[in-house]
Amino acid sequence: MADRIELTGLEATGYHGVFDFEKREGQRFIADITCWLNFPREDKLAGTVHYGELAELAHAVLTGPPADLIETVASTIAERAMETFPQLHAIEVRIHKPEAPIDLPFRDVAVVARRSRRK
Repeated sequence: MADRIELTGLEATGYHGVFDFEKREGQRFIADITCWLNFPREDKLAGTVHYGELAELAHAVLTGPPADLIETVASTIAERAMETFPQLHAIEVRIHKPEAPIDLPFRDVAVVARRSRRK
């Protein structure tokens, strides 16, 4: 079992969605990211995932070029993190879209992308 780093509640305004008004007006997105890795034996940042850099990576995708689907946003964050941080065994990225254009009462819509290294 690997150790875990959790980054929760990272908020950003993005312009993702299938409707023109979503791309034009933007809305709030929230990312929760869980990383699985083995923590380093030595007290050295180089042996782990720098969660500040992870947050910056996710924020750049959330605020970056528009995607139609939040599934694409979650997948992009997961794949870029796996490429950027070789220490990762696996990652789970949950993207919340609490202001999604749904004409019924709801609390949240979220998608989850999981990626892992194949051995």
